[in-house]
Amino acid sequence: MNELTHFNAAGHAHMVDVGAKAETARIAVASGHIRMQPTTLELIASGGHKKGDVLGIARIAAIMAVKKTADLIPLCHPIPLTRVTVDFALDLAGSSMQCTVSAETVGRTGVEMEALTAVNVALLTVYDMCKAVDRGMTITDVRLLEKHGGKSGSWQA
Repeated sequence: MNELTHFNAAGHAHMVDVGAKAETARIAVASGHIRMQPTTLELIASGGHKKGDVLGIARIAAIMAVKKTADLIPLCHPIPLTRVTVDFALDLAGSSMQCTVSAETVGRTGVEMEALTAVNVALLTVYDMCKAVDRGMTITDVRLLEKHGGKSGSWQA
């Protein structure tokens, strides 16, 4: 990668033309963490939060975010998704939780932005649901872990 593709020859922002690209299977995996007080994580893990199933609601929020990425990120193409998975791993000893999202499509452009958007929205949903008991939660390390497909092939962090 040696140029920014979202700018035309005149330096103006534009949506990249993907019309000539081949349709291929594409996968992106992203993750992020949220750190919180141990009692907050215990509420989530036990299902004892008065607002309900925090992880279930965050999972649905992530899936909704994947589908709305092109509405949120100005130069993203709307793409047909073939599969989305959202997983949470609780680290009771470290008082944190990891969210990992995998997004898949068969198309002309990748799903990295969809996976990254979903992770952010899932973690923001956890924050929103738990902020009454823990305003000091910290969202960290949101990043792309891997992508596969397309002309550039595979990449792993």
